[in-house]
Amino acid sequence: MNKKITLFIMAIAFISTAMNAQTKMKEYKGGHVFNISLPDYMNKTAGLNTSASIQYKSEVKDVFGIVIVDTKEELGYIELNYTSANDFYEDFIKDFLKDEEKRTVSKAVSKKMGDINFIESDASYFDKEANEEFYYLVGIVETKKAFYKVMSWTSKAKKDTFKGDFQKILYSLKD
Repeated sequence: MNKKITLFIMAIAFISTAMNAQTKMKEYKGGHVFNISLPDYMNKTAGLNTSASIQYKSEVKDVFGIVIVDTKEELGYIELNYTSANDFYEDFIKDFLKDEEKRTVSKAVSKKMGDINFIESDASYFDKEANEEFYYLVGIVETKKAFYKVMSWTSKAKKDTFKGDFQKILYSLKD
């Protein structure tokens, strides 16, 4: 009987402590979900860029890519409030590969599909270490929630072979 009374008193003490110690909680969602389509010869990977939300490649075809997400909410926390996809693109492209040899960046092309704004441009540079030129399709995507940097690359010699697939990747992004 003594054990039952002791257990009962402990249970009441625990319940009353738990009821008094509760603080009102506010729910937050972590992460950011988006969809992107990749050609079947590419696979998700890791190790290309630590800031990327998704990384993809085909070593056999020597093509690579990443997507970096900057949510508008997080950009607002650090007082980076871009007024358009073009503003975001201009801020990014000015430093992209800026110290590389023979850097070229084409004029940006803008496109709107539904509520999503897209910007794409071609960039290339010469890599001394690899003794080769590399080609990037640089894409910026603006949705209601975020800005995305979608970058796919290969050797410049393979640009014509893979640029169409790189564009399909870019224009498939949705959140």
